Amino acid sequence: MLVTLTPCAGVSISDLCVCPLADPSERKQIAQRYGLRNSLRDMKDIGLLQVKVLKAVDLLAADFSGKSDPFCLLELGNDRLQTHTIYKTLNPEWNKVFTFPVKDIHDVLEVTVFDEDGDKPPDFLGKIAIPLLSIRDGQTNCYVLKNKDLEQAFKGLIYLEMDFIYNPVKASIRTFSPREKRFVEDSRKLSKKILSRDVDRVKRITMAIWNTIQFLKSCFQWESTWRSAIAFVVFLVTVWNFELYMIPLALLLLFVYNFIRPVKGKVGGMQDSQESTDLEDEDEEDDKESEKKGLIERIYMVQDIVSTVQNVLEEIASFGERIKNTFNWTVPFLSLLACLVLAAAAATLYLVPLRCIVLVWGINKFTKKLRNPYAIDNNELLDFLSRVPSDVQKVQYAELRPCGSQSPLRKKRSGL
Repeated sequence: MLVTLTPCAGVSISDLCVCPLADPSERKQIAQRYGLRNSLRDMKDIGLLQVKVLKAVDLLAADFSGKSDPFCLLELGNDRLQTHTIYKTLNPEWNKVFTFPVKDIHDVLEVTVFDEDGDKPPDFLGKIAIPLLSIRDGQTNCYVLKNKDLEQAFKGLIYLEMDFIYNPVKASIRTFSPREKRFVEDSRKLSKKILSRDVDRVKRITMAIWNTIQFLKSCFQWESTWRSAIAFVVFLVTVWNFELYMIPLALLLLFVYNFIRPVKGKVGGMQDSQESTDLEDEDEEDDKESEKKGLIERIYMVQDIVSTVQNVLEEIASFGERIKNTFNWTVPFLSLLACLVLAAAAATLYLVPLRCIVLVWGINKFTKKLRNPYAIDNNELLDFLSRVPSDVQKVQYAELRPCGSQSPLRKKRSGL
């Protein structure tokens, strides 16, 4: 069965015996297609992803008979494909090959296992998220299924084999363009757990900035003589010899420092907390009924406001964490790309007068719409940072190691 969210050009489903990359001649042809010689041809065709969905084992029993009717849904950007359903089993073997055209190497492949439930929405059996840049070509990997939030292990394992071929030049250029918007976005609901988590994330960033300010203040106050003396000498030497090209060089040194001494730190587990609000029933009078409706409207209005605050906090926290993770080499491809850009910026600032750089930048901005009326106004720096995972996404994308014996979960049914 094939399910498409949009017209999916270039996608395909086949059996293991006829997978595209199994033929050496066809694989060589595809590799040449995405070789460096073709870096400036068809800039939107960045790469090709082949996913072999082999099998799953020890899935959650969703039916009262102690079995499930599992099928697997694969999502990459706006492309969605699914396997056929295998009935009455907890260890399905699909043995299907899916081929996706890659438009952005920073996309994440989401694989979700569902239980078919007739006319009702399918039951959730587990999910994994795999960044394309973390794929190990040609290896059969066993992934532990996670819950819907991708934060905790669920019941069951899934076996996948993937091959990813792409052009690094096209991929690098695409990194500084706006991300493709998904046509179906998960509706964010008000959650005390998420709100508390986002507040903590913003608090950590704020405390890091505050500690930096306090450190500078202690240098000004001469709380430590040696530290203040060294800081004073560094300040005098830096200001006296400062040139504009030193700014990207300083950022490059930060990359080198974190590459030699990686920053350790993971987002810790977050405790679930629920908050329920009970509304007491009043007398069945008309005026009380209108007051109740007004109260419900106020509650919805407050929920909308708090939900907006929650989303703003998440955006602020994610922005700060993405900057940190860029310098921490969380995604080596992006950090290396940033180093190359900073090196080029330092050389440009050293060799080219600042007024010429500003002039070129201004001419480009003013004539962008004239050169291409359909051009999307974007900020290359923000587009780059949008590809860097936040701390929450690092947890979601982390691969869990399968245990020798998984603790069985209670039989339950969960909606899609």
